[in-house]
Amino acid sequence: MIKLGVNIDHIATLRQARKEEAPSVIEAAKICEEAGADSITAHLREDRRHVQDFDIYGLRKSIKTKLNLEMSSNEEIIKIAIDVKPDFACIVPEKRQELTTEGGLDVKSNKKNLADVVARLKKAGIVVSMFIDADVSQVLACSEIGADAVELHTGKYAKFFKENGANSSNFRTELERILNASQTAIQKEILLNAGHGLDYDNTEQICKISGMNEFNIGFSIVAKAIFTGLATAVKDMKELISKD
Repeated sequence: MIKLGVNIDHIATLRQARKEEAPSVIEAAKICEEAGADSITAHLREDRRHVQDFDIYGLRKSIKTKLNLEMSSNEEIIKIAIDVKPDFACIVPEKRQELTTEGGLDVKSNKKNLADVVARLKKAGIVVSMFIDADVSQVLACSEIGADAVELHTGKYAKFFKENGANSSNFRTELERILNASQTAIQKEILLNAGHGLDYDNTEQICKISGMNEFNIGFSIVAKAIFTGLATAVKDMKELISKD
């Protein structure tokens, strides 16, 4: 059964809009866990636009499932990760002007530096994942640097589904790329995760990929929660990805 990791960055985004104490990411994580989330994901960005340092330390103390820290390879963030010791760390690319993570990490071109980051985090007892585009060569590069897992960027998959549906050629091509990358990860005995843009309409096809371990989903769950409540939004997504 595919696991569900719930990204709570957008809870922090709402809080930071007024720089108040509410809504609490700690309380949000608790609700998500009680509703069936298998892990909690939070991205500590270099610019601290949403999640703050105290959120990560608070989550580490409070959650009962697993903590997945999304992070860049910035030295300050690496030191925080080693201190916090999340269960998982997912290395992502980061640009100051982006609204959200725009693409996967280029592991192939940065193997030496990323291998050092992976080694340091693993030495601290953290399972390390790389957030990459669905590209076989990038999966192989992740294997070469000793990454424990990959998270395939599903942004194009979601975009093509929204534009033209599941039967369009560009959607089918992207799904095939995800399938090939997934098969390579399984062959290399790398844990297989996916995320970005996944919602209540587009997950059906990707759920069918053999060996998928976990989806990390945030925006669509938080957006639905405005109307249904957070617990219901998490339960509905958990039920959706558990059908196959």
